[in-house]
Amino acid sequence: MRILLVEDDKMIGGAVRDHVIAANHAVDWVQNLADAEAAAHPVDYGLILLDLQLPDGSGVDFLRQLRKSDMKVPVIILTARDQISDRIEGLNAGADDYLVKPFNLGELEARIMAVARRYDANPHPVLRISDIEIDRPQHKLSVGGEPIILTSREWAVLDLLTARPGAIVPKDRIEEALYAFGSEIESNTVEVYVSRLRKKIGRDRIRTARGIGYTLG
Repeated sequence: MRILLVEDDKMIGGAVRDHVIAANHAVDWVQNLADAEAAAHPVDYGLILLDLQLPDGSGVDFLRQLRKSDMKVPVIILTARDQISDRIEGLNAGADDYLVKPFNLGELEARIMAVARRYDANPHPVLRISDIEIDRPQHKLSVGGEPIILTSREWAVLDLLTARPGAIVPKDRIEEALYAFGSEIESNTVEVYVSRLRKKIGRDRIRTARGIGYTLG
């Protein structure tokens, strides 16, 4: 999943970014609302982690604008504000969850996956397709009972495909997910990682919709 992190505290932001990357997600980290607004609209993020107190304004105002624009991306608020009234304001503005600082990074990852599942067409944490078992929260994959190891980028592709089994995932959305890992995206990058996945789970599992994208069969 590609995640937008909006956090101006360098220590907290760095810790969250590193933990989320270690959990096989891609992260774009911005430290003010202007950069958040510039990043949020052209990219189809899987989730936004949003601080409320930012140097150039309120995260709640940014969230309200997202919802007014009918953007359906899930949002988790990360803030030091611990008053019930602050939580109510954030949730009423359109947040899907609310974590008060300091928080446990393991709990953050669990909440990320729980919120993401509510937006997925496939809400179940473990997906089974024939002899394939995919545990998305734990990032575990087995084929025929044998564990399969995937790289972070391979998980990013598989995560998009498993979010909506049977639906076509456009190639450009897969490119966006891979781009945030910090490597240059070549014209054949998506094909390379799809090919690697096919070698690990079976070529017939991922079907090509020519000129459009890919689907998990």
